[in-house]
Amino acid sequence: MELKKTYAFGKTVDLSYAEAETKVREELAKEGFGILTEINVRKKFSEKLQKEFRDYIILGACNPPLAYEALNREIDLGTLLPCNVVIYTRDDGKTAVMVMDPVSALSLIGNPEITEFAKIVAQKLERVLAAL
Repeated sequence: MELKKTYAFGKTVDLSYAEAETKVREELAKEGFGILTEINVRKKFSEKLQKEFRDYIILGACNPPLAYEALNREIDLGTLLPCNVVIYTRDDGKTAVMVMDPVSALSLIGNPEITEFAKIVAQKLERVLAAL
């Protein structure tokens, strides 16, 4: 099932949460993305709030060559990086994978060169989702 928001796109996958996380990491690497940040939301809520939460991880993905080129054109762009990819267990027990829509986020800048970079990143992220 395809999932679309104004700020993100993704899908429900026929994988367990753990399988989806592994596969997402593999597919991101194939597209040239490294993981710069990682937040296990379930663990953090448990530690900091003593609250239970569903399996939910936020991966901060970055494609270094594209980030380098984009930052050379728009130095403050770093405020919108990295691209967040989330994997979580839905209420129905299925696994969802959502990615930040770079075109939506980076269009805020109003720089056509950056919008073109965002389109390239979006295509890469769409291929990641298609491979799941």
